Amino acid sequence: MMNAEKTFAANRQLRGLMMGLALIGLTWELATWIVHGNDKTLLMFGLGVVVCVLAVGILQDWRSGVYFFLVWLLFEDLARKFLGNSMVVYFGKDLLVGVCYVAFYFARRRGKVPRFKIPFAVPFALFLWLAVIQVFNTWSPSFLYGGLGLKVYFWYVPLIFLGYALLETPQDLNRFLVINLIAGMVVTLLGIIQSIVGLTFLSPAVLAPEIADLGRLTRESPVTHLAVPVPTGPFVSGGRFSTYLILLWILAMGAQGYLLIRRGRGAVYGFLCIGVVTIGVMISGTRTPFVFVIASALVMTAAFLWGAPWHWGQGHQLVKALRRAFLVGGVGLILMAEVFPQSIGVNWALFSETLSWHGPGSEVVSRGWNYPVDNLIKAFEHERWVYGYGTGTSSLGVQYVAELLHQPQPSIGVESGFGVLIVEMGILGLMFWIVWVTAFLISGWRVVKQLRETAYFPLAFAILWYAFILLVPLTYFGMQPYQNFVMNAYLWLLLGILYRLPALAKMPQPVPAPKHARAMARWSYATGGR
Repeated sequence: MMNAEKTFAANRQLRGLMMGLALIGLTWELATWIVHGNDKTLLMFGLGVVVCVLAVGILQDWRSGVYFFLVWLLFEDLARKFLGNSMVVYFGKDLLVGVCYVAFYFARRRGKVPRFKIPFAVPFALFLWLAVIQVFNTWSPSFLYGGLGLKVYFWYVPLIFLGYALLETPQDLNRFLVINLIAGMVVTLLGIIQSIVGLTFLSPAVLAPEIADLGRLTRESPVTHLAVPVPTGPFVSGGRFSTYLILLWILAMGAQGYLLIRRGRGAVYGFLCIGVVTIGVMISGTRTPFVFVIASALVMTAAFLWGAPWHWGQGHQLVKALRRAFLVGGVGLILMAEVFPQSIGVNWALFSETLSWHGPGSEVVSRGWNYPVDNLIKAFEHERWVYGYGTGTSSLGVQYVAELLHQPQPSIGVESGFGVLIVEMGILGLMFWIVWVTAFLISGWRVVKQLRETAYFPLAFAILWYAFILLVPLTYFGMQPYQNFVMNAYLWLLLGILYRLPALAKMPQPVPAPKHARAMARWSYATGGR
């Protein structure tokens, strides 16, 4: 017994000695990096430690891991800009979500999460298997292109299962919405500040060559020839920032409607987010969010009035909410125009001059129809439009694979999302895409109709509308929005939430009474009536 205790003590002392030596070595290495000014190495080490700590925490609680992943997703590009567009940092989010998948899998094996079957699984599986088969296309320069394509198309698809299981109670939905609205406001405010103080804000003095043009982009209004800076916010490009604004505005609109009907405490965040994002859209230097936010405001307003729970007496409350939302957005724009008129003025010049139907600088027809249709036609001019050139050969990020292989970038790309599907997977790629998207929209609309006249209808419609915007019109203009990791991850996560909403609606929950009914109830209680 005494020998065992001595052995245990000796082993503990040895482990303590080894940990002490490791700590001394780590401290020495960190001190060396600091003395020699290796800021990038130090920052990379810090991010590595953060990822390891988060990974350990995610394995214990995958639901918290989803929120860690979303925050990392929104601010990862900020680290990339200061680390020379490091690909190690770029794959950090993919590692985190991969750990979420593993933790979720084991939780599912233990029966701790609800099971979910994708309603459009068969048509989507056809598209998936075609993409896998096209990895082995003999005309593809390398399997690495296929790996890239599978990543940008499908790596975040399992988030639909996590989104479905993430919400156990309505309180979980409130938490999800409030966290995303707050994070979105921070991202948007950073972009607004950047548009005012200059594009060097949130960026190093020298950007990596492959992202330098994206991070310093300035457009010019065609008639007045004013310089219009394109802010990126924490992202590496203005395109990623502007498409995120579309997602955030739609989500904030749906969240506000839901929270107001439920009289949730987070409704104020919906108001604030709509006001902030409206300003962000006006200083984005990009027409896309401006057009789609206006279209979304019209469509969602009509839909909310159609699906409002009038039998609760909440229809008028929702009308007031919509009016106040537009009022908040308008007040925000007025304040921005009064305090920083230059920033709003140059952007308005770009929008008004390029979107006027018959104006001298109008690009409505050329960019809205001629350019994307011409690029779709170009896809059919490729020699292998029937069979395709292989998954990933015309995807977002193809330049990095070409650089890794020391090869020239494949010159088969077209600026049309439908055209990209034809170039990569042949005519079957476009057909299977249309089939699975149609199947999803039909099943999603059934869910939305099922939730009509409930508190969950505004949010359900907002999610379906966002998915439609991303998968149809934005894909018509290009495949980049769908392959954008922010938009793609949110798409699949929100789809899981959409299909979960009917189960939440069936849970016991108080039906909010209208204001006059609450006043009558209080008066009756005070006078001793029943």
